[in-house]
Amino acid sequence: MLNFTHVDGATPAHLVLYTLSTCGWCKKTKALLSELGIGYDYLDVDLLSNEESGEATEEIKKWNPACSFPTIVVNDADCITGFQEDKIRSIAGK
Repeated sequence: MLNFTHVDGATPAHLVLYTLSTCGWCKKTKALLSELGIGYDYLDVDLLSNEESGEATEEIKKWNPACSFPTIVVNDADCITGFQEDKIRSIAGK
């Protein structure tokens, strides 16, 4: 079972964010989500054990076959890949 870190926010959307700890675009995505008050659960895939990393990669590939970062899963229904500021802002209605 993957152990996500939770960041509180006021937006009712359920976001799962897959990132790399060293990725500049991932850091920008986290900062934008926090700025917009969007809560999310995230996983820095590069900091996981080999077993957990494999499990996370399989989950990411269900949404983003290219397995690129950041990958944001919105309400278990949609996926945003990369830093797409307009799409991220639309989650918060801003």
